[in-house]
Amino acid sequence: MQNLFRISANAWVEQQSEHYSLKGFSLWAVDGTTLRAADSPENREHFGAQIYKNDRVSSAPQVRAVSLTSLPSHLVGAARFGPYGTNEMLYAKSLITDVPDHSITVFDKGFLSAEILCSLRANGEQRHFLIPARRNTQWERVSGNARDQIVRMRVSPQARKKCPALDETWQARCITGVDAHGRERVLLTSLTERTQWRASDIEKLYLRRWEIETSYRELKHVMLGSALTLRSRTVDGTYQEIWGALIGYNLIRIEMAAAARTGKIAPTDISFIRALHAMQHELWWAARTRALAKLPAWLAAMQQRLLECTIRKRPGRCCPRAVKARPSKYTVRFLKKSLN
Repeated sequence: MQNLFRISANAWVEQQSEHYSLKGFSLWAVDGTTLRAADSPENREHFGAQIYKNDRVSSAPQVRAVSLTSLPSHLVGAARFGPYGTNEMLYAKSLITDVPDHSITVFDKGFLSAEILCSLRANGEQRHFLIPARRNTQWERVSGNARDQIVRMRVSPQARKKCPALDETWQARCITGVDAHGRERVLLTSLTERTQWRASDIEKLYLRRWEIETSYRELKHVMLGSALTLRSRTVDGTYQEIWGALIGYNLIRIEMAAAARTGKIAPTDISFIRALHAMQHELWWAARTRALAKLPAWLAAMQQRLLECTIRKRPGRCCPRAVKARPSKYTVRFLKKSLN
């Protein structure tokens, strides 16, 4: 199943790169998630589980995963997953080799690592990154102004000890702006050509990072039916089940992308849940009527059916995605007074 996923994903990624690009670059996102495995002694021993502050262990074994997902089509290009105790950074490091050339990859700030970002740039052709800086990230200005500058950052001795190939310093373009909530946001990127990539272009591009979160929701809650846990009670069966789910998700997404090209719309303009139900109905009906004997005509008819699943957006509606503020654990006094 793993080999089938890799072969099919590579073929579909190459096919989609011809249709979806921004200024000649394909757009990707890398982020992590977790899946709950069936609670069996074998799964719990292999995958482990989250341990809370009071030493309470999660009720089910958990699988930690990191994926490389296309932003325009939500196609999963590559994935790494395994025991929960393995840090996401280790999965991401092995995932870097699967990033295609002539691409821009948007990372969550948790993946801010000189080893990951420099490896992305060094082991490929025109492979760029975009990532928000952490609050404690330190640098020195090389050129530019406070809004848009080239900065130099030092590589920590610990990182150089793990990866001796790293230089003592590395450079990136630093763009400072304000998010939808009025908070300062700092982005680091390897897109240093200001004439081709304006600061506003890069800020708009970063907003698309949330597409990978939508992809995880489609896979875990829509396609898998919000199942509390995976079904297999063995380690090998759990791995096989996840690879199978990723193949199924990509099959749905590749057909949605083909239908979107026919209708000259974006793949994300088609509702995933409605497209999933439409494909399930079409496959069930085709099996009963032997419509699959005329496969090209059946696929063309199914693509037209998928175009009927287009999302009707309300004019003027704006719902910017952002990290929600963590609620306070203290009682809000003024609410009590107003209620009294």
